[in-house]
Amino acid sequence: MTEPSSAGSRMPKVPHGPFRPGDRVQLTDPKGRINTVTLQAGKVYHSHKGSIPHDEIIGSPEGSVFRSSGGTEYLAFRPLLADHTLRMPRGAAVVYPKDAAQILAAADIFPGARVVEAGAGSGALSCWLLRAVGEHGVVSSYERREDFAEIARANVEGYFGGPHPAWRLTVGSLEDALTDTDVDRVVLDMLAPWECLDAVAKALVPGGMVCAYVATTTQLSRVVEALREHGTFAEPYAFETLVRSWHVEGLAVRPDHRMVGHTGFLATARRLADGVRPPARRRRPAKGAYGENTDATSTRPEAEPDLSGE
Repeated sequence: MTEPSSAGSRMPKVPHGPFRPGDRVQLTDPKGRINTVTLQAGKVYHSHKGSIPHDEIIGSPEGSVFRSSGGTEYLAFRPLLADHTLRMPRGAAVVYPKDAAQILAAADIFPGARVVEAGAGSGALSCWLLRAVGEHGVVSSYERREDFAEIARANVEGYFGGPHPAWRLTVGSLEDALTDTDVDRVVLDMLAPWECLDAVAKALVPGGMVCAYVATTTQLSRVVEALREHGTFAEPYAFETLVRSWHVEGLAVRPDHRMVGHTGFLATARRLADGVRPPARRRRPAKGAYGENTDATSTRPEAEPDLSGE
């Protein structure tokens, strides 16, 4: 896999320690409402609850509390990556933190991994992947639309404080522009991931993994069946994740009335060794799932009737 062009530069660091000019800071009021400001010497944060000079915040440690001129207390922290993801400027829809976490786990993104991502969208998943692969890994992102690619670049560089040396962003479709080889993982966040499985299979190392993120059941069905029919992947695994927060106040302990329900489906599959065919599946399908001519011990239709008499 080719290295990113900026591989010789230093790995950007997420800021920590006392607040400094240029830092992005979240100010949270007593009702949990969050306002994000970029600190500049001499500037003042204004709201209907009063004002707070930036100079009061600069030099203070994270987790400090500041009282506005109107008497409201604000808690100050730097944004987490999850916060950055939810509030970043968007071109395409972002991959939400609950799905990004599952992608990192289910696709087994590890330090030093060589990862291909398509498409880059608004750069949310790119940030998570870059943090996971670390300074010795590579994330090669492909985005069809140049305007989305520019938004992704700005969001990634905004979070890391500059260009990330492990990241290479290419404008173009994965099927036409993919030149990476010996790839460990491929993450597909696109409308029709089944269209690029030939390119994915060619790029992945044996044992490597593809992970597709799709929004609808019809997309999920099509990508899973395409992975099965391709012949170079082991049996896919498909799932979704639901997150439900809880209200905890004294004896009032119950699920919140609102929850983060469906955002997308994930399907993962491992790359087989060259020349190896996947074993026949032995799980009985639902009646009629594949038409009338279906083997009772397999979810795949029979190509030819068995005339051996055995």
